[in-house]
Amino acid sequence: MAQKPSIPKGTRDFSPNEMARRNYIFDTVKRVFQIYGFQQIETPAMENLSTLMGKYGEEGDKLLFKILNSGDYLSGVDSTELIQQNSQKLTTKISEKGLRYDLTVPFARYVVQYQNDLVFPFRRYQIQPVWRADRPQKGRYREFYQCDVDIIGSHSLLNEVELIQIVDQIYRNLGLRVILKMNNRKILAGIAETIGEADRIIDITVAIDKMDKIGIDKVNEELLLRGVSSEAILKLQPILNLSGDNIGKLSQIEQVIANSAIGMKGIDEMRTIFRYLASMNLESEIQLDLTLARGLNYYTGAIFEVKSKDVSIGSITGGGRYDDLTGIFGLPGVSGVGISFGADRIYDVMSQLDLFPKDTISAARVMFVNFGDKEEKYCLPILAALRREGISSEIYPDPDKMKKQMNYANRKGIKFVALAGESEIQEGMINLKNMESGEQQLLSAMDLVATLKG
Repeated sequence: MAQKPSIPKGTRDFSPNEMARRNYIFDTVKRVFQIYGFQQIETPAMENLSTLMGKYGEEGDKLLFKILNSGDYLSGVDSTELIQQNSQKLTTKISEKGLRYDLTVPFARYVVQYQNDLVFPFRRYQIQPVWRADRPQKGRYREFYQCDVDIIGSHSLLNEVELIQIVDQIYRNLGLRVILKMNNRKILAGIAETIGEADRIIDITVAIDKMDKIGIDKVNEELLLRGVSSEAILKLQPILNLSGDNIGKLSQIEQVIANSAIGMKGIDEMRTIFRYLASMNLESEIQLDLTLARGLNYYTGAIFEVKSKDVSIGSITGGGRYDDLTGIFGLPGVSGVGISFGADRIYDVMSQLDLFPKDTISAARVMFVNFGDKEEKYCLPILAALRREGISSEIYPDPDKMKKQMNYANRKGIKFVALAGESEIQEGMINLKNMESGEQQLLSAMDLVATLKG
């Protein structure tokens, strides 16, 4: 007996109905990106490992999907290396490429590679899948889509403000209530400096970024394991538990890190952003969260994370400022800022809240019943005329029993059924049935077009 086919864990197939809903998300996001003047690019699914490795931190590197070299990939490995079973060392010899982990690092590579062809500041958006060798769980997949928007080649904080406006508009358009949490990596660097652990900023940010998932006690345990002193951890506690409004929190942290130049720069940046936002009519809640760290190493300024207010699923959008990501590819000093919308998590949230419009299913608007050869000949020109007018239409391919054809239309959610039997053909008309109400109308071809368009 043949084995039942399956797909890898952490990946999914999508039905026509699911694709219709996913495309609703993609189309909504894309429209907003374009309204703000961003241009679309695409990059390959696989990149050279030299492009990807070392850009996401130690934990990120472990989650990269690596691709075996073509042909005899063991030809360059001697028997001693095989016996030693050093997988990390072997990987560098048998694998030169990997699936992209995100869209930001490939974008930085793209900017450097095509720098002479781009107009800076370059405003780009990209909607493509990414892959991570993570443990599959609710809201976390090994293959998922990101919808990225970035502005590169400008230090202006107006760019951060525009991204916040984009977040607000997209989630308003999708009908989702969200909270946008913000912090600044310069403030985090100032905190690390103030508590005497400036050289452990990466260890500190990686640990406190897990606050929502594991709680403060576990974060403190991880900080100890990473070599942060008990004294420094003790100094960190009141900082991580600040309360009040955004401006109040900035004033409180300012008193703590007043002697840190980089920390004060981060505070100034956040005050500027909040001053811009105060004059805008945003629906989304904006919250300064000093426990937000964003684990990726390339962030250097403002950082963002968006969560649903109504569904517990983790972040559905995230991003931040990166001042020198292109420098690792030979183009230093090009600052950028961007955010990424997680389409798959947004889909899960909208599905749980039943927020998709009922008419998103991309079935035909009308189906012609097939009574036989004579009726086919009569219906086909009318069908072609509907399609020329942009009305999605189909004809049942076989002259089967009426019940079977009507059942087909019902199961596909087709709203109208067009019937042309002998009497309709003699009159040059079409009988149009509304499958929801049961109402029928006898219409000319011209009136049929007008009715279905309406």
